[in-house]
Amino acid sequence: MKIFTFSENSKKLLSLPVIVAALGYFVDIYDLLLFGIVRVPSLLDLGMDVDKAGTLILNFQMVGLLLGGILWGIYGDKKGRLSVLFGSIIVYSLANIACGFLPQIPLSDKVWVYAILRFIAGVGLAGELGAGITLVAESLPKELRAKGTSIVAGFGLLGAVVAQLTVEWAESWTIAYFIGGGMGLALLVLRIGVVESGLYQNLQKENAVVKGNFLHFFTNKKRFIKYLKCIAIGLPTWFCIGILAVMANQFAPYLGIESVNPGKAIMWAYIGISVGDFASGFISHFLKSRKKAIFFMMLFTLLGVILLLYGPAKNENMYYFYCTWLGLGTGYWAMFVTVAAEQFGTNIRSTATTTVPNMVRGLLPLMLLGFDFLKVDFGVITAASIVGVLAFGLGIYATLTIEETHDKDLDFVE
Repeated sequence: MKIFTFSENSKKLLSLPVIVAALGYFVDIYDLLLFGIVRVPSLLDLGMDVDKAGTLILNFQMVGLLLGGILWGIYGDKKGRLSVLFGSIIVYSLANIACGFLPQIPLSDKVWVYAILRFIAGVGLAGELGAGITLVAESLPKELRAKGTSIVAGFGLLGAVVAQLTVEWAESWTIAYFIGGGMGLALLVLRIGVVESGLYQNLQKENAVVKGNFLHFFTNKKRFIKYLKCIAIGLPTWFCIGILAVMANQFAPYLGIESVNPGKAIMWAYIGISVGDFASGFISHFLKSRKKAIFFMMLFTLLGVILLLYGPAKNENMYYFYCTWLGLGTGYWAMFVTVAAEQFGTNIRSTATTTVPNMVRGLLPLMLLGFDFLKVDFGVITAASIVGVLAFGLGIYATLTIEETHDKDLDFVE
C-alpha cells in the first residue's frame, strides 16, 4: 500500500511562515473590510448619515493605511519583518474591539470617534500584508515565491467572506468587531514559533548598509519611477472594491435595481479575489512572467467593469455576479505585491512591500473625491467610468513597462 507523502516543495509551501502569514492576512482582511460590510447598519444604529459619515470614516481608515504603510515598512526594514507582524496585529485588534463599544460611549455625535478608531485600525492593518509577503518571499526559493504569496493572499482574502457571514450569523455589527479583534489577539500565540527570514538576518551583519530609508525611493529617478509603477499596477483593484463594491448601493437606482447590499457585494467580490489570487501564482509560474499574468487578469477585469456599468446587470443577483467577476480579475493583488517585493533590495524591501499596497489603498479617498465630484454633473455611472479609465489606464501602462521579476534573485541591496 502506497503511503501519501508531501514533496519537498509542498512542505516549503506549507511551512510555518506561509501558514502564519496566510492566517494573519485572513484576520487583516476580515478587519479591513468589516467597516465596509457594517457601514450601513452601524451608522444607522448610531444615528449617522450613511453616505456622508460613511465616506468620511472610510477615508480616515484609508489615510491610516497610507501612513501606517510607511511606518510599518520602515520599521520592518530596521527591526525585522516579525516585529511588524506582532506590532501591527496588536494595534488593529484593539482598535476593532474598541469599535464594538461605540454604542456605549456617552456622546451624542460619535462620527469623529468612529473615524479616529478606524484611522487607528487602518494604521495597524497597514503592516500585515507587506510584512507577511516580504517574509514569505525571502523564506521560499525563487521558483516557489509566486505560489507561496498566492497561498497567503488567496486564503487571507477569504477573511472578507467570513466577515460578511459573521455579521449575518451574529446579527450584530458590534459582535463582529469583537470577533475580529479577538481573532487577531489569538493569532499572536501562533506567531511565537516563526523565525526571521535568512536574507534579513544576513543583512543585519552589514552595518554599512542603510536600512528602511523611505527617502531612498525619491533620491534616484529610476527607483522613483519604478516605485510609482508598482503603485499604479494596483489602482484598478481598489477602484473595483472601494467604488463598485463598497458603494454598490449608490449604483442600484441608476441600473434599475431595487437595492444592492454593499456587504454582499464585498463578500462576492472577495470570493472572486480569493480564487483569482490562488490562480495568479500558478498562471505566473506557467507563463514564466509576472507581467503577462497581471496584464491578462487586468484586461479580464476591465471587461467585467464595462459589462457591469453598461451591460445586463439589471437585478441584484447580476450585480453580485459581476462583483465576483471583478474579484476574480483583481486577484492579481498577491502578484502585484510580490512584484513590489522583487523590485527592490533587502534593505528597503519591507518598506516597498508594505507601502506600495497601502499607497494604493490610501489613494482610494482621491478616487472617491473624484467620483463624488463628477457624479453631481455626470451621474454615478459616468463618474465611475471616468475614474475607472484613469485607474486602468495607469495600471496597464505600468504593467507593460515595469521590469520583469520572474525568477529574480532577491539577495541584493539598494
